[in-house]
Amino acid sequence: MASDQAFVDFVVDQLDADCAVSARKMFGEYGLYSGSKFIGAICDDRLFIKPTDAGRAYIGDPVEAPPYPGARDSFLIEDGIEDGEWLSELVRVTAAEIAGAEAEEAYAAEEAREAEEAAVAGETPAHRSAWGRT
Repeated sequence: MASDQAFVDFVVDQLDADCAVSARKMFGEYGLYSGSKFIGAICDDRLFIKPTDAGRAYIGDPVEAPPYPGARDSFLIEDGIEDGEWLSELVRVTAAEIAGAEAEEAYAAEEAREAEEAAVAGETPAHRSAWGRT
């Protein structure tokens, strides 16, 4: 069953403007984005938020369920859906952790790329620091 546009609009309208949340139709359901970060989904008129440690700490004891068969569990938000302040803060902490995790992944990928280039060039860590590169 596809989600109803009125429900999607209701959820998005609950959130503060600084959350910058948009809903994008995906396969009959909706992906939720805070800026460019995927933070959750609305499937079968139920709100799912991507699980993060910060979100878990904020919620306390979250209900977890997959948004669709075969998907990883997400936080199923039922009770707090009408509390705009609470829901906005959940989106903020979730988006912040996702942004931090993406930055760490990008840094690690850059470090790995630089190490591979150094190995191809025959440099060792001592060579790199001697030439001012770390």
